[in-house]
Amino acid sequence: MLRGHKKRFQSRREQLNSKSFTRPCGSGLCKLWKVPDCTLIRTLRGHNTNVGAISFHPQATLTLEESDVNMASCAADGSVKLWSLDSDEPVADIEGHSMRVARVAWHPSGRFLGTTCYDNSWRLWDLEVQEEILHQEGHSKGVHDLHFHPDGSLAGTGGLDAFARVWDLRTGRCIMFLEGHHQEIYSINFSPNGFHVATGSGDNTCKVWDLRRRRCMYTIPAHENLVSSVKFQPNDGHFLLTGAYDSTAKVWTHPGWSPLKTLAGHEGKVMGLDLSPNGQLIATCSYDRTFKLWMAE
Repeated sequence: MLRGHKKRFQSRREQLNSKSFTRPCGSGLCKLWKVPDCTLIRTLRGHNTNVGAISFHPQATLTLEESDVNMASCAADGSVKLWSLDSDEPVADIEGHSMRVARVAWHPSGRFLGTTCYDNSWRLWDLEVQEEILHQEGHSKGVHDLHFHPDGSLAGTGGLDAFARVWDLRTGRCIMFLEGHHQEIYSINFSPNGFHVATGSGDNTCKVWDLRRRRCMYTIPAHENLVSSVKFQPNDGHFLLTGAYDSTAKVWTHPGWSPLKTLAGHEGKVMGLDLSPNGQLIATCSYDRTFKLWMAE
């Protein structure tokens, strides 16, 4: 059972609940695009400052209605908003953060939403009962990224203190401390295999950790600048993507995590990346105010 402090959040509707891609924006706008032709579907207006992340519900476009909550976003002013697919206005505001919220992440069940904050904590929200159920502290600096284990039992966080932590959601306790990066950790991602987790850091490296052996197995000298995003291939985790402030994204292949492909074309820092569920499309977004869609080979 998930345990923790409880806090309400305000809903603008009583109900909480074609393929597309969302792009956060420094203007406070979020935009919803249709892929693969990249036509604009809708501009989402609600945030008043830089949007840090926007994330699809695990069942968005699959079992959810367009009027249900299909997305969540966060911004530098501490705001977190929930969105449907049929409106440019948010469905609900999640209130409680007083500092920058860097990331939002959906639990695999779709019922819970995780948020990371620069007040050195991360939180878990139960959207069904509309309450905060876990407020977890442990990092000594801001928590930047969060990702849930595929089976939903664990959460991984990466912080500006250069450490990553793995948390047991049944108890709320940290069960693994990932130490080895020399700079801030900006991204963390569990592999679909369930026992590997990758972290990307300001020290320009990506590390792959083994939860079974409780240690780092690979250190990839991935980029010439800060690694902003890491992501395993959704299906089997045999490929790993990294994006960085050197304006490139790279594809690495297992075993050994050797370089396979460099995705070059952005004129600014690569701020984030994602893959389609089938692994055929790669999306990258950049400080140059563009996003690019790549076809996997």
